[in-house]
Amino acid sequence: MTLSSEERYGRHLALPEIGAAGQERLKAARVLIVGAGGLGSPAALYLAAAGCGTLGLLDCDRVDLSNLQRQVLFDTDSLGKPKAEAGRERLERLNPDIRVIAHALELSAANVGAIFSQYDLVLDGTDRLSARYLINDACVLLKRPLVSAAIHRFEGQLMTYVPQRGPCYRCVFPHGADGLVANCAEAGVLGVLPGVLGTLQATEAIKLITGAGEPLTGRLLTYDALEMSFSEFRIERRADCAVCGDAPSITAPRDAPRASAPEGLRRLSAQALRDLLEAASASDAGLPPLIDVREPHEWSAGHLQGALHIPLGELPQRLNEIPRNAAPVFICRSGGRSMAACQIALRAGLSAPGNLEGGLLAWAAQVDPTLRVV
Repeated sequence: MTLSSEERYGRHLALPEIGAAGQERLKAARVLIVGAGGLGSPAALYLAAAGCGTLGLLDCDRVDLSNLQRQVLFDTDSLGKPKAEAGRERLERLNPDIRVIAHALELSAANVGAIFSQYDLVLDGTDRLSARYLINDACVLLKRPLVSAAIHRFEGQLMTYVPQRGPCYRCVFPHGADGLVANCAEAGVLGVLPGVLGTLQATEAIKLITGAGEPLTGRLLTYDALEMSFSEFRIERRADCAVCGDAPSITAPRDAPRASAPEGLRRLSAQALRDLLEAASASDAGLPPLIDVREPHEWSAGHLQGALHIPLGELPQRLNEIPRNAAPVFICRSGGRSMAACQIALRAGLSAPGNLEGGLLAWAAQVDPTLRVV
């Protein structure tokens, strides 16, 4: 260990639980962080500062202004850049002694094995249930430890999977589908919340690498920021778990099936909605009602021409403004709130409500790049 390393990591070297041997293990470690967002940002910063020798950042998104409220890996100069690349640049400035690999791509069953095989340990900082299951399954099958965290509004949860030592994510949450739980864009999130959980993820990673302390296996840790309280729940491996159980039915990573739409609901891609509107306009049949359920500040920034603005919270009281047999199309930023609106409409007896899949973000990306979406 060089003199500069001794100075940089001196506070670790002073800890008997880590010391020079632990610091060398950190230097040799290869850690992949999936999701360079609210959770991945603090986890990556602390692991880089700790001297983790190889860090992988996997994220297919670009830095958006709305990210900066909580994604502390980035700053205003990062806007528009791929998160994986911008994160790599920041971490290399923080600690030039480490190697940072940017994976600017979307994780899938086709590539997860090749990517995860390059690393010893995985941190899950994603915000989609389908991604969490894919990451969990790949870690179980490849025998990679996994530190998984999730956040929602003012609350968070954390658990650690170690092969042969405890339950996996599917043991605790056997089933789930995207759209059942709103993401940060839909439900909102306290800006500092992912900092708490992401830092705990980095803590678990350092413990696993150095052998210090006891990992969070067989335990689910929850955090409530409003109450400023932590709770711990004992969890056990399920013998009937689909991936780590005694007779697993999942023997290879697989992409989650698309969540089935409620009966009577239409799923419309951005291109499909464009074609529907063009066909209705050409035939003089009248455009279907477009119901934008975002908040007023989002609507003011940009919206589709002819759309009716009814925030989701007001929809149950304003359903009478929508013709009952007009097959309305509900719209939001990324598709979560509009799906909830469709379900409200179905329960109220409205005919064939449609959901714009991917929301106005998809519309701006695929149809009209001049539309401003916040």
